[in-house]
Amino acid sequence: MNVDFIEALNALEKERGIKKEVLLNAVEAALCVAYKRNYNSTGNVRAEISGETGEIHIWASKTVVEKVENPSQEISLTKAKKVNALYELGDVLEEEAFTRDFGRIAAQTAKQVVVQRIREAERGNIYEEYKETENEILTAIVQRIEKGNAYVELGKTDGILNASEMIPGESYENNQRLKVYVLEVRKDNKGPQVVVSRTHPGLVKRLFELEVPEIMSGVVQIKSIAREAGFRTKVSVWSSDPQVDAVGACVGQRGQRVERIVNELYNEKIDIIEWDADSAVYIAKALSPAKVLMVYVNEDEKSARVIVPDSQLSLAIGKEGQNARLAAKLTGWKIDIKSQSQADEAAEQPAEE
Repeated sequence: MNVDFIEALNALEKERGIKKEVLLNAVEAALCVAYKRNYNSTGNVRAEISGETGEIHIWASKTVVEKVENPSQEISLTKAKKVNALYELGDVLEEEAFTRDFGRIAAQTAKQVVVQRIREAERGNIYEEYKETENEILTAIVQRIEKGNAYVELGKTDGILNASEMIPGESYENNQRLKVYVLEVRKDNKGPQVVVSRTHPGLVKRLFELEVPEIMSGVVQIKSIAREAGFRTKVSVWSSDPQVDAVGACVGQRGQRVERIVNELYNEKIDIIEWDADSAVYIAKALSPAKVLMVYVNEDEKSARVIVPDSQLSLAIGKEGQNARLAAKLTGWKIDIKSQSQADEAAEQPAEE
């Protein structure tokens, strides 16, 4: 330990943001362990390193005995009394250890600990940095596809896009750039593990925030999103300014804003709907592109019966029920859709006694 070592720690503190005290404490703890191993000692050992000069002092707890057999753990009564006349046989005192032969081991140990702590600190810093990106979107570069999962580069660390988080039908190539939604950042021995998604509704929300300045400014708000990744997404929006058309702002001039989002999402269909405080009106809009004749709502059960023209029934329900399912998810209401003729037929049937 010398001034060069301390200067190196000072430089690390500035460059890597690792406090010198943290490194010194780690080295001191490691030196204690190394001393015990080197001298086969089981007693308490304490180490101190000067933050100014790098000078080492090691104190070992020793038992006062008549005849010393193990110098690293025992001290003679005669020598102990020179320290303090009150010491008796069996007492334990702390004596500075003779470390001339320990220098090489100490230097090697210090180097290993510092390198290890630097790695841990850097991993910790990267973890903290990426932990803040949870529920945000990042630009990823595809590195490789392995066992159906995609491993991507996210800048300072890597991420994993599991097969379950991929948009159905989407294919990936090495070095391909794509937007991903950060689901979770976990601590790992090799560094932070970032789990990302292409199917999460949050990806759509963040893409709209990037593309639509009115959303970023807060004038237009995204009220709800219902998504079946790779097929269709419904987004309800609302404007706090009567002069700003929420749907128009999201669509953009000649549809450019929403088109960029659609392209990013592998041509996923996106319906943008104006949110309404009136539940019946909101439900009718949520079933777009189908036209709705009437909506009967049951506030207590939060369910709605919707009547549509006969020609609109299949459109309102959607392929395999997708449009109705997304509308229900978007609004949070149970929706029962009937055609006009079905409703008339039900109305003509006599009530059961």
